[in-house]
Amino acid sequence: MGPLATTNLADLKTVIPEDRFSAGEEGGNYLGNGGEVTVCPQSEQEIIDLVSYANSSGQSISIMGAGTKRGFGGLKENADILLSMKNYSGIVEHVPGDMTVTVKAGTPFGELQEYLSQYNQKVSIDPFIPEHSTVGGIIAVNDSGPKRLGYGSARDSVIGLRVVYPDGTVIRAGGKVVKNVAGYDMNKLFIGSMGTLGILSEVTFKLRPLPKSESLVLLSFPEGSFDQIKEFAVRLLDSILEPVALELLNPSLSEKMIGIRRKTLAIGFEDVESSVLFQENYLKGIKPDHADITVLSEENTRAFWKKFYGNPMGKTSDDLQASLKIGVVNLDVLAIIEESIKLVSAGPLEIKAHGGLGHGMSRVILKGKDELVIDVIRQLRKKAEELGGYAIITHLPFDFRKQIDVWGEKPPYFFLMEGIKETIDPNNTLNRHRFLGGI
Repeated sequence: MGPLATTNLADLKTVIPEDRFSAGEEGGNYLGNGGEVTVCPQSEQEIIDLVSYANSSGQSISIMGAGTKRGFGGLKENADILLSMKNYSGIVEHVPGDMTVTVKAGTPFGELQEYLSQYNQKVSIDPFIPEHSTVGGIIAVNDSGPKRLGYGSARDSVIGLRVVYPDGTVIRAGGKVVKNVAGYDMNKLFIGSMGTLGILSEVTFKLRPLPKSESLVLLSFPEGSFDQIKEFAVRLLDSILEPVALELLNPSLSEKMIGIRRKTLAIGFEDVESSVLFQENYLKGIKPDHADITVLSEENTRAFWKKFYGNPMGKTSDDLQASLKIGVVNLDVLAIIEESIKLVSAGPLEIKAHGGLGHGMSRVILKGKDELVIDVIRQLRKKAEELGGYAIITHLPFDFRKQIDVWGEKPPYFFLMEGIKETIDPNNTLNRHRFLGGI
């Protein structure tokens, strides 16, 4: 064990009950972002006591929920303390009539949605690996999926946060009612901040009713039809239709999802049954002649999305596995998907990619030999930057994160981000070097 093995560890055990401790991971973890000792607080007061002690004694803290984002960022293999939020979970307050819910940050997102379904309600964001991802982790990385088109991201659903600052101060941003109108929206400061500014304690969401009906229309296109896909997407986005998802899958991902190795558009509808049927029929009338159409039933639609949001990273492969989040102007997603298809020819490499033609966010999953995967990451980043966008590595083992910058070029406003970090966390206690530019 490292620097907490002697006096500091004994001191820490006077602050936090001893049964909250466990030994650090023997041999470390290939994803890094661990700790010399793991602490699992069960109350907000224990979080306050822990972070106050660490901040005053010069110890560093790495924050983890379920570990689904462990390969995302970070240039430290181990902090002094790994703060695990797994035992800090549960519903704090649910007001069905106001359509709001407040939960502890360690609550698994899947458990929250299951609870809300009893009231025919849901949180409208659609993160990946929802059964295991915690609410705090999702908010810390601002995770969202294809339905961002219809419902927005976490920034649109979170109306309140309770945050523990590095010095132990607890602040509340936003509130517990939908109409928060006064002052700066501090929620947005913490969403996507990678846990570098404070430890999320509670999150308040505004809710939506569960849809009465849902369906998924799949359009599969032959090779060399990017222009036709673009024309169709423009026509659809300019129409009266209101899809919650307009996601383009590359042939490899399409084959995995539906057994068809073609570029496939997944178009999701959620509304009352009459509206969903109307939109399905309207879509059939405007689809390109050369595109094959499949309309999934409600049951098969749910099965599709459950598979889609699942964990794409295997555990037994000797190949390097990585994932990218790429942001470009919405229709430039076509160029990203086209690039992913071209790069497969670079060697023995598996690339599964999808992107939203309505919101511009893409995800690329890579699996192959080390040098090839790193080279393809660089090429995809170059393509994204040529399009005026960015590419962030959202999963990569620790040793490889030392070889390539997870975040890419610093933005012009980086000095503002540095200033905020230095003001809130001057001792660099929380998630040190986890965020852009080494923040």
